Amino acid sequence: MFIEQVRKQTNTFGLYVIGVFIIGVVVLIGNIPFGIALVSKAGVDISQMSMVEQMQVLPANTTLFLLLLPFALAFGAILLITKLLHKLSLRELITSRKKVDWKRIRFGFCTVALSFIVMLVVGYFIDPESVQWNFKPKSFAILLLISIVMVPLQTSAEELFFRGYLMQGLGRIFPMRLLPFVISSTLFGFLHFANPEVDKLGNIILITYLATGFFLGAITLVDEGLELALGFHAGNNLFLSLFLTSDWTVFQTDSLFIDMSEPNVLAYIIGPLIIYTVLFLVYAKKYKWKNYTFHLVGFSKDVASS
Repeated sequence: MFIEQVRKQTNTFGLYVIGVFIIGVVVLIGNIPFGIALVSKAGVDISQMSMVEQMQVLPANTTLFLLLLPFALAFGAILLITKLLHKLSLRELITSRKKVDWKRIRFGFCTVALSFIVMLVVGYFIDPESVQWNFKPKSFAILLLISIVMVPLQTSAEELFFRGYLMQGLGRIFPMRLLPFVISSTLFGFLHFANPEVDKLGNIILITYLATGFFLGAITLVDEGLELALGFHAGNNLFLSLFLTSDWTVFQTDSLFIDMSEPNVLAYIIGPLIIYTVLFLVYAKKYKWKNYTFHLVGFSKDVASS
């Protein structure tokens, strides 16, 4: 089982506390270059600037790279901590299967990509003026290179930490899956509360962030592995980076299209909820999921002392 498999190790929960601290320090260090670049360019105290203003100081591709850098460093830190501190393999951090299922990763990626393409096409036909073609060959080529390298590192770092490292670590001290599920999903949602979308849409957008965390946590636990979540998260962020962005979202890139419409907060809440529900049903049908109560809530079969 995905959470329970780490209990065969003799590591105590205290080592997870140390690991989380190290990862946090690495992320803070990774943010230093962006801060230095902002101060150097703007010449003011960046604490006086909003997130949207900070993201418009530097060229778009430079900003994207520097924003993703901390996650790339965190990805490496998670791998090293898992191997050296906990004596666990990367496979054990990702899945309960005998090997990582790359077909699941691809399926998660393709389903979210298809969902976004459908939404983009529908949105264009409903309001053609809301979507503006923005292709800039040189800038897009650089953006493509940054995105295909750095975005998967960013999304994988978040998945490996929240639904891998943290969820498994919490599973060492809680006999039920419910608390690791709820805690890791909630923390994931609140982490994104610093995104610039909050300034535009208001605090209510936290509903979407929490829904995303719980959706990714649910498919991880029911499927007993991170593969679908890894594919979904990478597909989601790559689409937002390469295909459609706006001047008020966390990804402000030289994407192929720019969303010129005034955002509707209800659409940004209801839309994701519909997509998550449909995709959960698709995954459940394809992978023949069952026994949801045990996977998401129930007592673990093998509870070890921490």
